[in-house]
Parts: sequence; C-alpha cells; structure tokens
Amino acid sequence: VQLQASGGGLVQAGGSLRLSCQASGRILRINTMGWYRQAPGNQRELVATITDGGDTNYADSVKGRFTISRDNAKNTVYLQMSSLKSEDTAVYFCKYSLPWAPDGYWGRGTQVTVSS
Repeated sequence: VQLQASGGGLVQAGGSLRLSCQASGRILRINTMGWYRQAPGNQRELVATITDGGDTNYADSVKGRFTISRDNAKNTVYLQMSSLKSEDTAVYFCKYSLPWAPDGYWGRGTQVTVSS
C-alpha cells in the first residue's frame, strides 16, 4: 500500500487548508484512514481517523475546526482544516490501517505552517 499526501502549505492564522491522501496498491474494503501530525520536538499525535463506514474520531484540540472525510471509490481521505492556529503547525501524515494490522502504512507527510 502506498499513500500520497498533498495540500500542505503556508497559511495565516484563522485560515483554512485541505489535505488529501490517496491510497494505492492492495486496498481492502475494511480499513481505517487517518491523519496524524508531528511538530518539531514532539511525538506524532492523532489528529483524526475515519473508518470505511464513516465513523470518525478527533483529537480534542481540533474538534470543531477540522473535518475528516473520505471517498471510498477513490481510496482518498481528506482533512478540511479551518480556524487554523499556530499550534497546528506540523508535518501531517496520513495512515492506512486494517483492524487486524493496526500498525498500518504511513504516507511521507506534508508540511502545514500557520503563521501568527
């Protein structure tokens, strides 16, 4: 499984960005896709996940500001980020995982920088 993320960039505080991540290869129908982020000096942390059935989970820090969605036909997951804050600055990674293989696969990451 390969994951290709896009959509990162530089944005002012209060602005919006939309990240996309397309999975390719041997994609199984039952899966979870998600976004994680890692800021300099910090551990990688969960941002949001979404199952193939559409169940979502968000970090408290992004609830109400970020929305995760997916297009199963395109094997693509999206992260709509609004009301961005400087503390959202990080490298954002997408992940594809299976119920029986939670370690999953990771994309290469895309940089999001929010200027205050």
